[in-house]
Amino acid sequence: MGGYFIMPAVSKLNNFSGTSAYMEQHNVPMVSVLLVVTIIIQLVAGAAIIVGFKGKQSAFILAALTLVISLFMHNFWVMEEGIARSHELQNFFKNMGIMAGLLMITGLGTGRFSFDQRKTAQN
Repeated sequence: MGGYFIMPAVSKLNNFSGTSAYMEQHNVPMVSVLLVVTIIIQLVAGAAIIVGFKGKQSAFILAALTLVISLFMHNFWVMEEGIARSHELQNFFKNMGIMAGLLMITGLGTGRFSFDQRKTAQN
């Protein structure tokens, strides 16, 4: 699950200007600031889920980010019928599934081999 966020963060870094333009097309406010914040959150929280350090908190933050991104970037409900709308509808519901998985991590944690679990076992 963490890798799902690291890869897009790297992609955003490699195409910062293109991603900025795409965000502007979707009327995202403060693009230059929010894009940097998004990249940092995706890299840090994605890695945190992979190693299981502050996994529940990281998953919750990524779930919130996924919801915000979905509302701004995959707003199929304002589009006319057609292939583009179908594509955005599919992306929106894919993101809702990913958000559900992140919320499961928020509730259950990142597993018995995570740093979080080792810390709990030592106490």
